[in-house]
Amino acid sequence: MSSTPSGTTGSGTPTGTGNAWAAGGTTFAGVLMIVSGVFGIIEGIVALANDEVYTHLGDYTFKFDLTAWGWIHLIVGILVLVAGAAILKGSEAGRIAGIALTCLYVIVHFMWLPYQPLWSIVAILVGVFVIWALCTDNSRQARY
Repeated sequence: MSSTPSGTTGSGTPTGTGNAWAAGGTTFAGVLMIVSGVFGIIEGIVALANDEVYTHLGDYTFKFDLTAWGWIHLIVGILVLVAGAAILKGSEAGRIAGIALTCLYVIVHFMWLPYQPLWSIVAILVGVFVIWALCTDNSRQARY
């Protein structure tokens, strides 16, 4: 359908509505990544500062020393925060890095499930939404 002078398609639907939703989802994903990154940094600092905060487990496949988990959360949190800021700046490289780092973020929280089950499930759900939002935003591609 061609666009009419009034800015709508022949069916009366405003042009660019899908792109606005996608761009809004990407902006929200960037904000969620920044918030998730800050939470990851806090998780890492807490694990590094006080090993007694998190429950010690028996025999768990992904059992690392809590200091190691602290460094993992701290580093992944910083990277996710930086990628989220790049997404808000409109960087295509930031969007690609955001997808990759959020996948890593989801995997880390899956492995972290026995230590903090409720928070890990929430973090995984947020990560899945972020990945979806970043993968479905083709508004930048539509401009070329």
